[in-house]
Amino acid sequence: MAHAIPRLTYSGPALFSMGFRPFFLLAGLFAAIAVPLWLAMFTGAVTLRGPFDPVDWHIHEMLFGYTAAVIAGFLFTAVPNWTGRMPARGVPLALLAALWLAGRLAVAGVLGLDPVAVAVIDSAFLLAIGAMIGIEIVAGRNWRNLKVLVPVTLYAATNIAFHLGALSGAGTEGSRRAAFAVILFLVMLIGGRIIPSFTRNWLAAQRAARMPVPVNRFDGISLAVAAAGLLLWVAGPDSVATGVTLLAAAGLQLVRLSRWRGLAAWRSPLLLMLHLAYAALPVGLAVTGLAAFGLASPVAGYHLLGIGAIGGMTLAVMMRAAMGHTGRPLVAGRLLSLAFLLVLGAALIRVLAADTMGGLVLAAALWTAGFALFSLKVGPWLVTQRAGRKRPSGAAR
Repeated sequence: MAHAIPRLTYSGPALFSMGFRPFFLLAGLFAAIAVPLWLAMFTGAVTLRGPFDPVDWHIHEMLFGYTAAVIAGFLFTAVPNWTGRMPARGVPLALLAALWLAGRLAVAGVLGLDPVAVAVIDSAFLLAIGAMIGIEIVAGRNWRNLKVLVPVTLYAATNIAFHLGALSGAGTEGSRRAAFAVILFLVMLIGGRIIPSFTRNWLAAQRAARMPVPVNRFDGISLAVAAAGLLLWVAGPDSVATGVTLLAAAGLQLVRLSRWRGLAAWRSPLLLMLHLAYAALPVGLAVTGLAAFGLASPVAGYHLLGIGAIGGMTLAVMMRAAMGHTGRPLVAGRLLSLAFLLVLGAALIRVLAADTMGGLVLAAALWTAGFALFSLKVGPWLVTQRAGRKRPSGAAR
């Protein structure tokens, strides 16, 4: 059972009162800035002086910049619920956000550091996240959730490997696939918990007769096959074993998704977003599996998984978490629904028109617009007090 977060007095800025606030804000703004910047780098209009070439910069910053911020915000909000201890807030949280920002500036070459120093600064963020989460879980004796350190540690290791590959000239292909694999497994693991749970709650409120199938052995089997397929993909993306296992994993994840009754929740856009984003995962796995046989483009698989599954899922989770933890109704509204559809459209355009400059520009524009809308709508919630919170006695009106 989750513990209630302690409600002790906090008088600092609202932005640093809970972990999701600064990191979701940074993630949204960075997502809206990084892709246009990448497009400018791709066309030669902008040159960064960091340690990575333009393609590696783009991949690294999506995997370890944007996604790392979302994961940090999620974990620093979830862990206090698991442990019943005070969340990281105030100065420690601000310093963590500053460390993340320092990593982005260092990787972009803005700080003028040598590649080793860049690697140290950038790698320090995920290592700090893992250390702080581990300390909190152990201090709260919440041993059941100690296993979350495994994917976080692997995630941090893939970032270090990415830097080492670039530094040594060995390349970053293996480490980028490994990072994708860790993040996708987290999407499957966390998505498999929250999506059916949120759907069940909504359907119960609607007095529906049928509910999502509870987590059972089938979920474990589907996760195990997906993990095997991803490991094979990391080791050898073009092998027959990789293709067969990824296709099997795609089929199992599609069946898994069908058990969560997403179609019955079509009247709740905020809930439907989670189902649609998760649907991009089996499609992306299938395309990646076909790519192992030369029947599809590996780039298409990357973007279905990266934009559709990871981008869509993280955006939907940030929306819902921000609403719930800032006291807003769990209603997406037109603006946030449009933001999600724009990001989903970016995935489709990036795949269907991958070989055209026009398609690349349109996909970048859709992604940027989606996260810009998210930042404009949700940003003010993140920097202000929880809705409905009373002012302290004597506070200025």
